[in-house]
Amino acid sequence: MSVVSAPPPPSPQALAVADYLKSLPQNEFKLRTVILHGQRKEMFKVKRAMRSLMSERYAKASAKNPNLPKITTPETAVAAFLLLPQHHLALRCSQVPEEGPKNPKRVKGQWNVRIEQQQRIEPQEYYVFLYEPRTWTQTLTAAALVIGLFGIVLFPLWPPMLRLGVWYLSMGMLGLIGLFMVMSVFRLILFLVTCVIVSPGLWLYPNLFEDVGFFDSFRPLWAWHKPKGVKSKKKGKAVETPNVSVSEKTAPAVSVSTPPKPTVEEGDD
Repeated sequence: MSVVSAPPPPSPQALAVADYLKSLPQNEFKLRTVILHGQRKEMFKVKRAMRSLMSERYAKASAKNPNLPKITTPETAVAAFLLLPQHHLALRCSQVPEEGPKNPKRVKGQWNVRIEQQQRIEPQEYYVFLYEPRTWTQTLTAAALVIGLFGIVLFPLWPPMLRLGVWYLSMGMLGLIGLFMVMSVFRLILFLVTCVIVSPGLWLYPNLFEDVGFFDSFRPLWAWHKPKGVKSKKKGKAVETPNVSVSEKTAPAVSVSTPPKPTVEEGDD
């Protein structure tokens, strides 16, 4: 029976490299939001990471942070990048092709991705961050939650004016929830009526229950219903992009073979 070993705990050097890349501004190190196993993750291209690791900005940061590996050559840049897949902080991914008709309500340009078993380091490959550092906003949220729970426990000791204010606030929240439920029922009734009168039917706030931001849930105001079974007149043609060998001074190609669970062993192609 083969036993798959768990990945080693992240080293300070690997965490430092991941934190550095995630702290860069979007115009220097572009991160793209993707969906991995139903969760939002951040994806990046290898050549952008290698370019960032060999920049003057990184040299200044490594001089201040002893955990950041010193990078002077493309080989040392590859070694620093290898820390990410070795500690499962970032792994190579590829786009999952969509099956069936496309969802018109889906966010445009957002990929569904999967983790690849073989971790290659080539300029045009994509990697997805599995590492999510703890931010100061999360710390403040946790502290506010503890203070809030402590305040609720002491609610009987609150002054009468504060307790009255909380009662009015709770009534307002219940009113908003009730308004949301009424709107949900109304939009369903409106769709059923328009489906009979003006087929295929009209949805009010079509993104209301979609996986989008709060403000995007209320945009657009209305949209026609698009049945999933109806095929578009314009048939989408799959465009195959030929494999292009890209010569990058800052990112030499490295092929890494792995066992069934993604791990990394450095080797030359």
